[in-house]
Amino acid sequence: MSKKRNPYVLSGNKSFCNFCPGYCCYRLPGSSLLLTNDDINRIARYLQVSDGEVRGKYIEHRNTFRTREDGSCIFLAQGKMCKRCLIHEARPKQCREFPYDRPCPYLENEGLMEIIQPRIEESLWAPVAQVSSY
Repeated sequence: MSKKRNPYVLSGNKSFCNFCPGYCCYRLPGSSLLLTNDDINRIARYLQVSDGEVRGKYIEHRNTFRTREDGSCIFLAQGKMCKRCLIHEARPKQCREFPYDRPCPYLENEGLMEIIQPRIEESLWAPVAQVSSY
């Protein structure tokens, strides 16, 4: 008996994320990143600042990161093709678990790619801007 080949081998493989330009790091209309107190504390320790400073500088609406004008996460490095997260080692749980053992929705949904790909290409050519605390 032959096994049926999984059509989502690449997009469902977490190692693909190592080579991704950060599709999931752009906020889509109606979406939100849920930050927990543990996430905020981990980021604060990583940045060597207080939890309150993280909340004041980087968070909006109590539980999500601020974004740039193009919708990108404020911790997404511009001008780089990979390893773009400036706080990767301390990233929130929701970021760590994405795409939740399912195929990456950005690779499987043409509509999402049409929205995000132009933003990524623009950010790769944008002048490099770092988070204000660096």
